[in-house]
Amino acid sequence: MEEKIIIGRETEKSLLTDIYESTEAELVAVYGRRRVGKTYLIREYFKKEIYFSFSGQINGIVEDQLANFNTKLSEQLKYKIETIPPATWQEALARLKAYLVPIVKKKKAVIFFDEFPWIDSHKSGFLSAFDYFWNDWASTQPNLKVIICGSSASWMIRKVIRNRGGLHNRITRKIRLLPFTLNETEAFLKSKNISLEKYHITQLYMVLGGIPHYLKEVRKGESVAETIDRICFSKDGLLRHEFNELYGSLFHKFESHLAVVKALSSKTEGLTRKELIEKSKLSSGGTTTLVLQELEESGFIIGYIPFDKNKNEIVYKLEDEFTIFYFKFIENLKTTGSWEKFSTGLTWKTWSGLAFEAICHKHISQIKQALGISGIYTEISSWRGKSNDQGAQIDLLIDRADQCINLCEIKFHESKYAIDKTTAENIANKIQIFKEKTKIRKAIFVTFITVFGLLENEYKLSRVQSEIKIEDLFK
Repeated sequence: MEEKIIIGRETEKSLLTDIYESTEAELVAVYGRRRVGKTYLIREYFKKEIYFSFSGQINGIVEDQLANFNTKLSEQLKYKIETIPPATWQEALARLKAYLVPIVKKKKAVIFFDEFPWIDSHKSGFLSAFDYFWNDWASTQPNLKVIICGSSASWMIRKVIRNRGGLHNRITRKIRLLPFTLNETEAFLKSKNISLEKYHITQLYMVLGGIPHYLKEVRKGESVAETIDRICFSKDGLLRHEFNELYGSLFHKFESHLAVVKALSSKTEGLTRKELIEKSKLSSGGTTTLVLQELEESGFIIGYIPFDKNKNEIVYKLEDEFTIFYFKFIENLKTTGSWEKFSTGLTWKTWSGLAFEAICHKHISQIKQALGISGIYTEISSWRGKSNDQGAQIDLLIDRADQCINLCEIKFHESKYAIDKTTAENIANKIQIFKEKTKIRKAIFVTFITVFGLLENEYKLSRVQSEIKIEDLFK
């Protein structure tokens, strides 16, 4: 295999190398949210190794799908005359087998089914035919690597990842492709000759997330405010009308998914399952469980067990940057807006804190590296409690196996953050309530995660054991 030029994705590239070099047949499921770069990763990585590639047609009837399949196979075989399309998927996959047999006897070959869920149109019989194709022949060919990919997270999770039917136990490897990290985002922008300060990249990330398709819209020479105005608030901006299309393309009966993220958007501290059901007016059965699983697998929400609680008390928080931004600034926008105007109000302050917190939760490994505890087992959570009518909320807790806990304060500020007397007293209050309610005996280390660091003063010296700056999250 030749060297591939792909920004970031080091873990995924390593796994794809292992898959290609494997001495067994491989059936690989690649899934993740829309626009995250699944198709690009596979096509670029296996540019010369793909011997057949076929993409499903959205809302295509079975006859159209089979005709498209026939065209792609004819192109691969270099037919000079048109062939009659297969009548069924059994026949179509039998033709694919006949084409592949002489190839896989001599060399390794990758075949790629993109938008796999769309191929399985109503009453098409595709899934059972593919199941037979894999079990009867493909799974016995050590040189054959079959990759299936789909943006319909609902279908991929139900039929492939978690379902007991369909392709259950057939999949040999799974790749859940997540958005770029901050480091990968910086590298992606540099590949487009766009050089921005880390603070400005973080601002873009707080709006666009690490979604490659959104980041493609960033232009050289534009300020962050100009970019956000053009992409999010102009009449024809890419993200002005993206929200419903995004959820509609990912999830079957997406109204329930929208109800969940809408409920979470109004509660920055998160909601328990019971609170979420009440606020979103969903049922308490298995359907809601599946909706939450699909949203979490797709990276829109995160579920965590609060410190000193059990798995029945899981709390869900909104984690997708674009969704958080949409509910704060785009949902009720009646005309074109201006980011300069929005970024001076109280809504901006609330939003920036929530968005920056979501970024920190996605960069836990970088935070651990900055703290020098990468090799120590940790459990990540948040916590909230009350004592004598005084409430306390901790954004991020890193519970360490070495009998220490990092109590993290996350602050998004445009300059160095100054801890004042009120903030220092609030931290002391948090620690006191936390110890009282949890009966914890571990050492508590106060860690501040900020953009530019902390101002040196008496409160920093007396209250803070460690600090992490935005540059640490880029490593």
